[in-house]
Amino acid sequence: MGAPVRKNRLSRAGRLMRLLGGALDPRAWAHAVKLVNYYNYSHVAPRRQVTRGPGCASSPNAVFSNPERITLGARVSIGARCSLWAGPGTGRITVGDDVLFGPDVMVTAAGYRFNAGAPVTKQPMDEADIEIGADAWLAASVIVLPGARIGAGAIIGAGALVRGEIPAGAIAVGVPARVVGQRTRADSP
Repeated sequence: MGAPVRKNRLSRAGRLMRLLGGALDPRAWAHAVKLVNYYNYSHVAPRRQVTRGPGCASSPNAVFSNPERITLGARVSIGARCSLWAGPGTGRITVGDDVLFGPDVMVTAAGYRFNAGAPVTKQPMDEADIEIGADAWLAASVIVLPGARIGAGAIIGAGALVRGEIPAGAIAVGVPARVVGQRTRADSP
């Protein structure tokens, strides 16, 4: 083993030259334009088409696809890097009041078929509506597949994959998500 190699530090002048070089590089500006375009077509323009109740909040890097088929109830909170993809034809996403989405949640009302003998992206999609009941919480990195129904007050644990039905008030975890408990509420008798 040789002596440890240390990273050379740039002088103040060297850092200034690197800053100026980056700020004046046309490739950096071209990339910035691409990022603004992506942000506009994935968040800004679609957000205007989502049906939203009062008090909804979504992270500025949340993505909406086919937003005309997405309905959010009052006070829904959508975390960082979430994706809500309604189907391109008929698949709808309906979210009740007071639902909380943790970061990186993916909700998709459509999925490609894969056995029709053509490239996957050329095959038709299967679509099914998704319903998420009021006061549900989807923790970080949850994936919700077409046709899923999540009952009011349910909690879906981090990293779970939801397909089918999760009953109201259930606590579900895993891949695929399975019920492991029941939520107790302070206002319950």
